[in-house]
Amino acid sequence: MTRLTRAEQQRRTHEHLLEAGRQVFLRRGFLAATVEEIAADAGYTRGAVYKHFGGKEGLWLAIIEATAEGHLERLRRTLALATGRDDVIAALAPVDVVDKDAAQWSAAAAEVLAATAQQPETAALVAAVQRRHDDEVVSLLAEHARRLRLEPALPLRDAVVMLGALGIGLALRQAVAPAADPAAILTHVLDSVFPPEVT
Repeated sequence: MTRLTRAEQQRRTHEHLLEAGRQVFLRRGFLAATVEEIAADAGYTRGAVYKHFGGKEGLWLAIIEATAEGHLERLRRTLALATGRDDVIAALAPVDVVDKDAAQWSAAAAEVLAATAQQPETAALVAAVQRRHDDEVVSLLAEHARRLRLEPALPLRDAVVMLGALGIGLALRQAVAPAADPAAILTHVLDSVFPPEVT
């Protein structure tokens, strides 16, 4: 068995804590989750969480940054294969847009927003992650809208903010009162954002 270098051990610890944090936040929500529970789930002491992330808020930020990067990578791949308007809409409103995890994650995210509203420094960090993600999505959409000769009905920045807010709202609603088909709702909205070309 090969011994891991110190850097590899640190990277492994980091990844284990990220995954444990994600699972605990999904299971318990942000406010009820504790550093001790996250560390125990990952098989470490609470000191590891503080060393790697500075605490629960830092861990949350690292998780949402990793999640945002994963989302962007999937979107890059999907949009690169798009051959028309319907493919772009499908990339932005996948069939599993609001699953059980998405609903729980949105509930935890709402807790974070409420908890950090009174903490300007943390709120600014959360906003910066969101802004970077939105900027990347706008850039991707602009590139592929040009390539596919699509004319959005509103500025892409507004569309991205609207779709993000709608996605979170639909996920929260599904967590509390499941009823509607979120993918169908998002697809309908996207039909308005990217209207068919009139011939």
